[in-house]
Amino acid sequence: MNRQGLPPAAPLHWSRSLRLRLLALTLAGVAVAMVLAGLVLSGLFREHVQQQFQAALQLQLDQITARLEFDAQGQPVIAAEALSDPRWLKPYSGLYWQVDAMAPDGRGRAGVLRSRSLWDTSLALQVDALADGAVHVHEVVGPQGAPLLVLERTVRAEGVNAARWRLIVAADLQATQAATARFTGVLALSLAVLLVLLAAAAWAQVAVGLKPLEALQRAVQDVQEARASQLQGSFPAEVQPLVDDFNAVLRRHGEVVERARTQAGNLAHALKTPLAVLENAARARPPTDGQELAALVREQVLVARRHIDWHLARSRVAASAHLPGQRTALQPALEGLVRVMNKVHADRVLDISIAPPQVPLFFAGEAQDLQEMLGNLLDNACKWARSAVRLQAQELSPEVDATQRQLVVTVEDDGPGIDAAQRAQALERGVRLDETVPGTGLGLAIVQDLAALYGGRLDLEPAGLGGLRASLTLPAASSG
Repeated sequence: MNRQGLPPAAPLHWSRSLRLRLLALTLAGVAVAMVLAGLVLSGLFREHVQQQFQAALQLQLDQITARLEFDAQGQPVIAAEALSDPRWLKPYSGLYWQVDAMAPDGRGRAGVLRSRSLWDTSLALQVDALADGAVHVHEVVGPQGAPLLVLERTVRAEGVNAARWRLIVAADLQATQAATARFTGVLALSLAVLLVLLAAAAWAQVAVGLKPLEALQRAVQDVQEARASQLQGSFPAEVQPLVDDFNAVLRRHGEVVERARTQAGNLAHALKTPLAVLENAARARPPTDGQELAALVREQVLVARRHIDWHLARSRVAASAHLPGQRTALQPALEGLVRVMNKVHADRVLDISIAPPQVPLFFAGEAQDLQEMLGNLLDNACKWARSAVRLQAQELSPEVDATQRQLVVTVEDDGPGIDAAQRAQALERGVRLDETVPGTGLGLAIVQDLAALYGGRLDLEPAGLGGLRASLTLPAASSG
């Protein structure tokens, strides 16, 4: 918890971290979808091209089957000039046909007839158990190592039961594979461009979507740094209910604290009035009439008043130290206290000076609490000073967290000072090191306790003027 009682605000990079996580998840999902889409589209295109290529080759096989004739000896004959595609005649053109003789035992003689495009080679295929008229599809390596798609069919010569012939047509797959590769490349490039565009759109969507959260965080920081007492700003309809509820909590918290402070003050005043009456009555008694009783009443009234002042100050600060949005200018408070001390100690010639800070400083708390602490320190210094009291204030550089800013106010005097062995004792409640100097022994103890409630501290050290230097460290508020 910080000095306002709210959890420490995370730096602004939390939203950027969330933004990066959302963006990474979105891009990962889009990338996976793109890869899957690319694989599916590439596979569909390859299958479509393969089917078209096979369908065209099926027509060529049908043409060869239609042109197949048998002579008087039952040998197959195909008139080359009867075929329509000129690639049958060009050597290694990529389109080939061949007729194999099939023996009853499944063996056969390859290349009984073949197209001129095969030149002096023949297609070697494994023996298949083909039913008459059935078509089988293969992929083999053909002439010059080219990949071929092969369609084969078995036919019988009329009247020759033992003679079976295998008709083969084959076509080069390189053009089809090149077309598929080109399509895959263009598809990959297109999907990459689409991925970049979707990434930009996702980044824009995430950035716009998280913008209200950054504005909300800045509003919370303004409350924590005492620049505002409630969340202020324009928020979208989805975030506004949260802002309204948070502001309502802050208002209720402030009302509860204010009621508690009012009740504490009323109780204190209710107790102070009868105590004042008792004290005045004790003082009005003649010295000879109950002198011991009057002294005892005065002593106990003084003790009761000390405790009331002590607990009243402590309860007030305990309630207000955690209120957000508190901010008190330091310089006006110091100047006002100096004017008061000049009047209180007007019978003495004291030089009370303030070293102005380089920049305006602000205390993250209530003005009354600041005056309580500084007033006790300044009054104590004026009581013990011989002729001079010096005040100085500065802001400390944050050691770890820049949001936990602190300022230190030093009060020095040229009095006798306090021995090192007695400094800790001087901060104890009700302890007076010198009974000849008026006081209750609560001033430094009150300052120490109030500073601790604000997360600060009080340090006592020897002063450069020769007396005591009291350094009061308190939380600082932003000057913005």
